[in-house]
Amino acid sequence: MRKTFFARWRRSFLTGLAVSLPALLTLAAVKWIFGTISSFTDTLLFFLPYCLAPKLIYANGLDGAMFWYWSLLALVLAAAMITTVGVAAQYYIGKRMLEWLDTAMMNVPVVNKFYGAIKQVNEAFSGNKDSFKTVVLVEFPREGMYSIGFITNEQRGEVQQKTKEKVVAVFIPTTPNPTSGFLVLVPEEKVTKLDMSVADGIKYIVSLGSIAPELPPLAEKRR
Repeated sequence: MRKTFFARWRRSFLTGLAVSLPALLTLAAVKWIFGTISSFTDTLLFFLPYCLAPKLIYANGLDGAMFWYWSLLALVLAAAMITTVGVAAQYYIGKRMLEWLDTAMMNVPVVNKFYGAIKQVNEAFSGNKDSFKTVVLVEFPREGMYSIGFITNEQRGEVQQKTKEKVVAVFIPTTPNPTSGFLVLVPEEKVTKLDMSVADGIKYIVSLGSIAPELPPLAEKRR
């Protein structure tokens, strides 16, 4: 009887865990993201200590982490500021101000290295048509194993001359964080171009392969 009861409990527990785990992980991820972002956005409410008593602001009544509703307010304020910048960027004056800021950041030693790299990654993942051109399949990290990557450059330069081959630059993102990865130079004949769009390729990588884009009708006919 005990063994039967334990077996039923174990089966029910594992079933419940399988059903609830995605929701629990999602909530944990949301909490972590909220906490990480709020650690930056909370600074927007720097004026609160001058207006309210510490016990009304901070969880411990003195300093440190704010109550969640203040952090939520700071997040909303940050979103409003970003939206304002986005609206301003659509007009001449806003564009000129952003260009001035971009030039200033690029002229600061050391800072310009980080700023330039982050800007390039941001442009790549925000849909810049000149950043990621085509989704491809390459044998990486070794022969017989395949990874999804994006062609970033098909120009012929020094690498072409030194290797005596037609090579293309392929960026292979890591998963689930596609902002880091590997740059590999692959001979053109060893690159298999895929029919999926760049957006679908990024979704496929971020979702750990669980969201696979459907095969386009033309590709199905070719099969």
